[in-house]
Amino acid sequence: MATNDEPADPRATLRGGLPDRYLTPEDLVTMFSLPSVDTVYQWRRKRIGPTGFRVGRYLRFNPAAVRAWEDEQTALDDAA
Repeated sequence: MATNDEPADPRATLRGGLPDRYLTPEDLVTMFSLPSVDTVYQWRRKRIGPTGFRVGRYLRFNPAAVRAWEDEQTALDDAA
């Protein structure tokens, strides 16, 4: 029997503050109506897009980092 001090699901402790799902380059294409995933990879090479990371050969993005990048871009547009 679990006490009130313990989470009901031990996986919740392991996940800590991790998102339920990391975003793929295809997700960014859909979110921002980009022409193709090549745009996402160009942003990465030029270091102008949201920060991503590799999991093996796959590129993933933390939703919070994408949201922060989007907010930053919006603020830059508003300031211009």
